[in-house]
Amino acid sequence: MTKREQYEQRTEELLMPILEELNFELVDVEYVKEGSSYYLRAYIDKEGGITVDDCETVSRRMSGLLDEQDYIEESYIFEVSSPGLGRPLKKEKDYARSMGKQLEIRTYRAINKEKEFYGILKKYDSDTVTIELEDETELTFERQQIALIRLAFDF
Repeated sequence: MTKREQYEQRTEELLMPILEELNFELVDVEYVKEGSSYYLRAYIDKEGGITVDDCETVSRRMSGLLDEQDYIEESYIFEVSSPGLGRPLKKEKDYARSMGKQLEIRTYRAINKEKEFYGILKKYDSDTVTIELEDETELTFERQQIALIRLAFDF
């Protein structure tokens, strides 16, 4: 397990009791370097959406635990935010919640001269994702082909 994965896993362990108490969902945790700074980010959600006050509540409670536990070697900035509309599907529950909904899939390499696909999520497993296209044909992607998968949204 990499240092990044250890930090993310430990952060999830500390966050879960706080989020369960508040009836919030943990969408993702990431530890990344951007420019010269490291960021530890927690993405949270709840029915009806997350507010700035919700993020602040979690941030305040978690910051004390992070200071107390002190398991991250580098200095970093801790952020709590909503995953936003364009959040990628990453976990099993993201796929389950998206069944029957319109998805956007971008692939690393062109398939039939296309790299961007839109369709209704019909099925998925640990290796593949199947969507139904507008013409009612189904297209199955190997997960390793997928660069990005998220809910599609119209404006």
